[in-house]
Amino acid sequence: MANNEHIQYTSIEDLRKELAELRHQLEEANDTIEAIRTGQIDAIVVHGNDGHQLYTLKSADHTYRVFIEKMTEGAVTLNRKGLILYCNSQFATMVQLPLSKVIGVSFEQFIANEDRHQYHEMFQKSWNHDFKGEVSLLSGNKSTPVQLSLTSIELEEGVSLSIIITDLTAQKATQLQLKTNNEQLEEINRALEASNHDLQQFASVASHDLQEPLRKIMIFSNLMHDRQHELSPESQKYLQKIVDSSARMKTLIIDILNYSRLSANDAPMECVDLSSMVKELMEDFELIIQEKGAIITVSELPCIHVNRGQMRQVFQNIVSNALKFSKPGLEPVIKVTGKCLAERSFNSKEQKDGPYCMICISDNGIGFEEKYVSNIFALFERLNSKDRYEGTGIGLAIAKKVIDKHNGLITATSREGLGSEFKIILPVKQSQ
Repeated sequence: MANNEHIQYTSIEDLRKELAELRHQLEEANDTIEAIRTGQIDAIVVHGNDGHQLYTLKSADHTYRVFIEKMTEGAVTLNRKGLILYCNSQFATMVQLPLSKVIGVSFEQFIANEDRHQYHEMFQKSWNHDFKGEVSLLSGNKSTPVQLSLTSIELEEGVSLSIIITDLTAQKATQLQLKTNNEQLEEINRALEASNHDLQQFASVASHDLQEPLRKIMIFSNLMHDRQHELSPESQKYLQKIVDSSARMKTLIIDILNYSRLSANDAPMECVDLSSMVKELMEDFELIIQEKGAIITVSELPCIHVNRGQMRQVFQNIVSNALKFSKPGLEPVIKVTGKCLAERSFNSKEQKDGPYCMICISDNGIGFEEKYVSNIFALFERLNSKDRYEGTGIGLAIAKKVIDKHNGLITATSREGLGSEFKIILPVKQSQ
């Protein structure tokens, strides 16, 4: 009995020693593999039955392994049968397996079933030509969208297939978000177009419906005005207020209707000689020019691609303001000049036959404080009392909207009591 116990004890001890030796050899093997993977060694000596054998690693293979081991993408090398000869740590992480479970297995088993036919085609074609494609990579219980970049390479053991695996999860999420945002934007644009159409219809109908009762008010108030001698002085004063208010309301309705029509995108464009257009416009102001003794000079302006009616309205509103806001007792002096520019910027250099033109309209009127520059182009914005100066506060808002529709810029510089200057930049030719 004692002898049997001694034999059993000796056997267990031997097994423990053998297990420890195997563990030591495994650790050495793992260290060697890691050294080879990271390029720390260029050769290894293997003990065999025929003595020591030296195995060297080509420098190209060495560089290849070091490079792909540091990549953030997954990388594998396959043989002609599609078996994984080598993979970097990143790929093992992507498929959630240790390296020992990846080397030597078929790469196909990590491809989702629905994408394997596509992978087979890619695998066959990529031996002759570089190839790229998207598939789903199996990792644990989930699949990950990836891009495979396949190319054949020459290694020590022969021609192999290198595959770079790029995780597309973030890219797909971004694409999905972008698609969602675009769909929402299209929906908002459709709603906005419908809203603009409704507003245009409302403005048109409202303006038409408002003009009819207003026309009657103006007719009857004018009839009363013809017989105002029958009225008391106080009634005459009230009647004059009705006449003046009716005229302002008519102007306001027309301006609102004109502003609403600018939302439509069906305005025809044509090449317009701005010099001729402005000179024609001066004829419309002939009476007020003579009345105020205004001096208006117009330099040579370019021919540009615009909607004639809308652009005429811009010049009409700005020149009209220059005449309206002139200094009492001082002859208004208005200058209209133009030049071509290299860029769409108020700071651009002048360039003959440049793609943009800048038109400046200056006056010596009452001016305004420059802190109000952004306000003057707002709808219904007035810097002066309507009792002193007539107007609806829509003229410059119309000018701004017209310039915006023509892909241009408009601004103003001014000092109170020293006049104003409006600068307009427009493309010479409108892009289709």
